[in-house]
Amino acid sequence: MSVPAVAQVSPPQPGAGPTYTISELAREFDLTTRAIRFYEDCELLSPQRKGRTRIYSARDRTRLKLTLRGKRLGLTLAEVKELVDMYESPRDTQPQLKKFLIVLAAHREQLEQQLADLHATLDEVRAHEKEARRLLAAGERRKA
Repeated sequence: MSVPAVAQVSPPQPGAGPTYTISELAREFDLTTRAIRFYEDCELLSPQRKGRTRIYSARDRTRLKLTLRGKRLGLTLAEVKELVDMYESPRDTQPQLKKFLIVLAAHREQLEQQLADLHATLDEVRAHEKEARRLLAAGERRKA
């Protein structure tokens, strides 16, 4: 799994760079427009508006991409927002990287615990399977 690169995302400049409609972003990232509006409500995206039409900048597209990466890593939207907002801070990436490492360590610990729980459950299932097979074999021997 790749680690999100530190992205320096500058504020949108009117008329500068590519723009996207909500439908284009939804198609590109295989999302619903409702999901994109939800990320907007969470202040992860801030499109410009022309009437009722949302106009997303390259900055919004990058923030959406980073949001989806964070979600794949198991981060909460609050954690994603904090990290993405930090990426837009001044050039010093050290605080961002330190925070990212703390968040990753917490998620790794959680995943390792879940993995240990799964291994214990699998061991239990295997023991039950072994016992069921033993009982079936014993019952078949008695019939014969």
